Amino acid sequence: MAAVPAARPRPVPLPRRWGVRASEVTALLVGNGLLIVLMWARHGGLDELDTPGGILTAIGQLAGLLGTWLALVQLVLMGRSPWLDEAFGMDRLAWWHRWLGFTTVWLIAAHGAFTIAGYTLTDGSSPIAETITILGTFPFVLWSLAGFALFVMVGVTSMRAARRRLSYETWFGLHLYAYLAIALAFLHQLFTGTDFIHDPIAVGYWTSLYLLTIALVLVFRVGQPALTSWRHRLRVSAVVPEAPGVVSIYLAGRDLDRLAVRSGQYFVFRFLTRDGWWRGHPFSLSSAPNGAWLRITVKVLGDGSAGIARIPVGTRVFVEGPYGVLTGARRTRARVTLIAGGIGIAPLRALLESLPANPGDLTLIYRASHPLDLVFRDELEQLARHRGARVLYVIGHRGGGHDGHAAGDPFGTQAIRRLVPDIASQDVYLCGPTGLMQAVEGHLRELGLPRGQLHAERFAY
Repeated sequence: MAAVPAARPRPVPLPRRWGVRASEVTALLVGNGLLIVLMWARHGGLDELDTPGGILTAIGQLAGLLGTWLALVQLVLMGRSPWLDEAFGMDRLAWWHRWLGFTTVWLIAAHGAFTIAGYTLTDGSSPIAETITILGTFPFVLWSLAGFALFVMVGVTSMRAARRRLSYETWFGLHLYAYLAIALAFLHQLFTGTDFIHDPIAVGYWTSLYLLTIALVLVFRVGQPALTSWRHRLRVSAVVPEAPGVVSIYLAGRDLDRLAVRSGQYFVFRFLTRDGWWRGHPFSLSSAPNGAWLRITVKVLGDGSAGIARIPVGTRVFVEGPYGVLTGARRTRARVTLIAGGIGIAPLRALLESLPANPGDLTLIYRASHPLDLVFRDELEQLARHRGARVLYVIGHRGGGHDGHAAGDPFGTQAIRRLVPDIASQDVYLCGPTGLMQAVEGHLRELGLPRGQLHAERFAY
């Protein structure tokens, strides 16, 4: 352990605003999907629709093309591109990544099944014989089968039942095989795909898609984090207990007054110890950026966080980011209520410190099961006095009711209405455990809060 470093706050630059809207990105993705279908028709795909076997083969071709397109979209969605993060936020990106991933697996499976069925009808052979012929004579089909097996593995390990049984590091390592699966799919498409065989324009288009995807991943997943880490040379300067099972880690570095970050954002941290360098941990800043040091606050929850609580002072740190949209840039109203549960207080404590506001405009509601679970209590009360804000603690276990109306529920719809009667006219920032966030979102909808005034992110702590 070491003493908390002192700092006089200095202004830091804000991250670049890309100005990209979610609707624009969605239109681009849908438009490219339609273009893929039109290119398939251009090189003669419609000519195959004159026989039952041809129809099945055509369905298989389209399924393969669209499945490959969605696989590339998958890599871009989770490639840490800041313009996508700004447009969607990590919550929505993760949701789209999950369901597009399952769709990709099913489309690729349909590609194989319908292609075999179509060839079987056309050749008058059995499905088994046709499968053996395709595997033995078409170039790189065996490789594509291996790629499909990798996609299935990634899809299965993304299911909630499997995800709960895997550590984050294991899950992340298995998902890296998606890159290999896409590389194998490209070889199959290059030497067997009808687009590449019959249509030079499609060849150029698909090659550009692959190259653009690789470039985005290399720039934002590899290049930018490496540059940020080299430029600022972060290291652990202090580890300070905050509450039972909770510690704050202070990070010093070079030129931190030039590190563009907003309160409410998070980085993915890799602590460069012998057994920790390969583990990425997403943690929000728990103090507003001050140009001298960064602070994150960690609750010991497994997946390596127990080791972080014992990290040696002086350990070098590799960072990716900043990420996240739980910031003042999303604010739409003068008055703001911050709702925190558990360690979700970390980014909201930083927002309480930095959001521009007049006295009386800021309210923080902090939910905890026991007073000993409260983190930053002294800091919060000092900030409240300094900023003219209200800090309200909601302590106690949830009652027997599950609809938010039970008298025993200290954080239900009625309780929130009593705490902030005009909450529907404010911006609300929400961060905490998933169950609490889902419940509070439901209560806020009942209280009439418009969707655009709720700012929440489950990956922010």
